[in-house]
Amino acid sequence: MNVLVVNAGSSSLKYQLFDTNSGNVLAKGICERIGIEGGKIEHKQADGTKTVREIEMENHSVATKILVETLTDEKIGCINDMSEIQAVGHRIVHGGAYFSESTLITDGVIEKLENCIDLAPLHTKAHLMGIKGCIDAMPGVPQVLVFDTAFHSTMPEKAYHYAIPYEMYEKYDIRRYGFHGTSHRFVSGEMCKILGKTEGTKIVTCHIGNGSSIAAVKDGKVVDTSMGFTPLAGVEMGTRCGDMDPAVVTFIMNKEGFTPDEMSDFMNKKCGFLGVSGISSDSRDIGAAILEGNHRAELAANILAYQIQKYIGSYTAAMNGLDAIVFTAGMGENNTELRERVCRNMEYYGIEMDYEVNAKAHHQPNVIKLSTDNSKVAVYLIPTNEELVIAQDTEAIVSAL
Repeated sequence: MNVLVVNAGSSSLKYQLFDTNSGNVLAKGICERIGIEGGKIEHKQADGTKTVREIEMENHSVATKILVETLTDEKIGCINDMSEIQAVGHRIVHGGAYFSESTLITDGVIEKLENCIDLAPLHTKAHLMGIKGCIDAMPGVPQVLVFDTAFHSTMPEKAYHYAIPYEMYEKYDIRRYGFHGTSHRFVSGEMCKILGKTEGTKIVTCHIGNGSSIAAVKDGKVVDTSMGFTPLAGVEMGTRCGDMDPAVVTFIMNKEGFTPDEMSDFMNKKCGFLGVSGISSDSRDIGAAILEGNHRAELAANILAYQIQKYIGSYTAAMNGLDAIVFTAGMGENNTELRERVCRNMEYYGIEMDYEVNAKAHHQPNVIKLSTDNSKVAVYLIPTNEELVIAQDTEAIVSAL
């Protein structure tokens, strides 16, 4: 089945066309600056050939029509006509309390998704625009929503509840949801294959990028995760602060005169690597500054590694054991120094890294074992593939219709 996987932003539309029978990506690309002057589509064919076309796109409906035209183009396309797109899968950041699994789009489903806007306003409004665009451009093609929060829905009450009045939870659905679920689901599934079983496994998955989250996956199901009500919680990130004393929020608001929206913007866009280092939100820039002896850059890197270590320790306690640690996503897959910082000084768990292998493991597509054969806990680099998960879920739901 040919499945078009879509990830809509407020002014962008990323896409990949999958042949789910082979698992191959037939083409991928991004429509940028939708509704903004200077729009363009960047399209990459299966052989890596890239084409950039400047074209105005007033909304997501127009952008979707343009991407379909690109996919069916005689010279750079990969299919003959739109009828070869048999289903569309949408990546959705927040499903709230409504969605615990991937779901076929209906009017009722869209209505529930609209009720989730308050939980992730920027993301959800963009997703809805992308959905509308695809429905307008491809009428009659079945479409499926795949939620970042869904894989975390197996968390027990003690893990997802906050210690606030229960009535607030009931009234506003305030709880830990977790994010990056399709990534954690993919890499934990691959790790279970390596271990040869799902039942009885205890895995910590570390999705570390500009946005980062850690998950405890026991018997193939999430029992806890670091992100919470929003993607702001957890470890230090590129520009997000992660966990801190809630009183710091009101303290800074009072001292700086911030409004709630300004404080939210501060915590999401001006903290993390950027705030601590004063240099950049990009780990590559941080690494270069460390080599030049920059103390604040070193501090930023050490904070993240230390926090990941603490999560691994707490999740080992939560699962009563640990079989494997998985690193994935941009930094997890490519930042060799980060992985070394995390796995040093963890001999208590019986972790024994092969640091020579680790030092060479970056910018490649393969699964790599980073621990030695003597290590009591396996440590792996597993490249994530969230789009493949979305395509597979979409195929399964549409095939059952």
